[in-house]
Amino acid sequence: MTIAEAIGLALQHHGAGRLAEAESIYRQILSVHRQEENSLHLLGVIAHSRGQLQDAADLIGRAIAVNPGVGEFHNNLALVLTAQGKYEEAAAECRRALELKPDSPEVHNNFGNALRSQGRLEEAIAAYRTALRYRPAYVEAHNNLGVVLRSCKRMDEAIAACRTALQLNPYFAEAYINLGTALKDHGEMDAALIAYQKAVQIKPDLAEGYNNIGDVLADSGQIDGAIAAFDRAIALKPDYVEAKFNCSLSLLLLGNFARGWPLYEARWAMVDKKPNFSQPMWDGRIVDGLSLLVHAEQGMGDSIQFIRYAKLAAARGAKVISECPQTLVELFRKVDGVAEIVTTGDPLPPFDLHVPMLSQPLVFQTRRETIPGDVPYLFADPIRCESWQRRFGQDRAGLRVGLAWAGNLEHSRTRWRNISLEMLLPLLAMEGVNFYSLQIGSGAEQLQQFTGAETIIDYTTYINDFADTAAFMMGLDLVISVDTAVAHLAGALGRVVWTLLPFVPDWRWGLEGDQTPWYPTMRLFRQRAAGEWSPVVGRVVNALTEWDK
Repeated sequence: MTIAEAIGLALQHHGAGRLAEAESIYRQILSVHRQEENSLHLLGVIAHSRGQLQDAADLIGRAIAVNPGVGEFHNNLALVLTAQGKYEEAAAECRRALELKPDSPEVHNNFGNALRSQGRLEEAIAAYRTALRYRPAYVEAHNNLGVVLRSCKRMDEAIAACRTALQLNPYFAEAYINLGTALKDHGEMDAALIAYQKAVQIKPDLAEGYNNIGDVLADSGQIDGAIAAFDRAIALKPDYVEAKFNCSLSLLLLGNFARGWPLYEARWAMVDKKPNFSQPMWDGRIVDGLSLLVHAEQGMGDSIQFIRYAKLAAARGAKVISECPQTLVELFRKVDGVAEIVTTGDPLPPFDLHVPMLSQPLVFQTRRETIPGDVPYLFADPIRCESWQRRFGQDRAGLRVGLAWAGNLEHSRTRWRNISLEMLLPLLAMEGVNFYSLQIGSGAEQLQQFTGAETIIDYTTYINDFADTAAFMMGLDLVISVDTAVAHLAGALGRVVWTLLPFVPDWRWGLEGDQTPWYPTMRLFRQRAAGEWSPVVGRVVNALTEWDK
């Protein structure tokens, strides 16, 4: 049998999925002809299919060394390099392949994947479109184009691309996943759910489909169904950290802290910010004077909410070192239990143990009935308070109410939790009330956009950090805020605060009731239907009308 005949036989086995038989023939050929390029290349392809990425790269690289003029070799090496996360090298191999096969839709598609992985989205779009120019019915390229268009926030185009892929292949489960995600981002939740359900009908073992079903159900308030979907995803893929984290949020929202807190630790496997300390993480035991680094994570409101645990840690013998953003440093200096403060990014002092801020409820095995809810646990500086009182003295008599209507735009729930200042105009029309802006950064520009908003007194130029905001709040009678750091600060100071919540709120507020054990002086005003803020504002107006300070 000639080499060509042997390779032909091996390719028959390979095409039929009989990889062991194909591999045996390739290796027999190489035992005689060690530099036979096709056998090296195809062994590399088999290794890639088995997830043996370095072996695949080595074998295909050897084939290229023998014959660098074969575009397919470079293209398949690019696939392996992409799987290894070596995106720049993958893109370079695609360019070499395109020099040899400029009209190959497969190479242009793979080039798009490598570019997409580098964040070069517009170039990736161009590569996918080139692939489709050469092969208009290229299903994978339509699907990949949809993924990148969604990342570029071009939702209508993304949805169209995914639907084209599905018209060409109605059994392409992954395209249903991508279509569902684009629809969800576009606000079409019912259509997104249908797409995800079709994906798992086609591939019942597709864990991602169940996770995404859970995500949509959670966003629509069907929390029990969401947990069931997340659990199904985890059963199919036990190391599925995103499903574990999503499940934790739903469990915590229901108040199932016993199961929720351990799963909430899955967040560290989803980001590149996991603390990399040689010191062990504290497990809550009595430590008898050992130094404990309690380090900030997530948003400002999270740090404000969970700095309360410093007192509990100190009661177990810890010398608490609080690491936090600069804007919180002065505010946290007076927290009971905090022995030392360090600004995020500054060199850390010596410490024996560490714990992330939001891992403390797990460490202390917090349950709803054991939430440390004593307030105030934050305190404003008296000198700063005096300065604000002098400033207030210039204003007309009346109730003093602080307002915050928007949180961090980077927050995953921004579109649900923020409210337009225009929606608050009925509140601003009330007589005998001085409204003060507590809105700093994004959202503050709305003060100049709506007639009626000009009645809000804006002293925010005098605010440099949260210690200033705290002193400001001490001169107010009431704070009204959406779910943002302002609400947490007011609650931690023991001020009267009314918090406006979306239909499905963040986990910490639970699903029912107008009170929260986290902040005894806080009153919750909840949406009764998704997206409907006007009735919430109406209830706030009625409450303020009836409120006797």
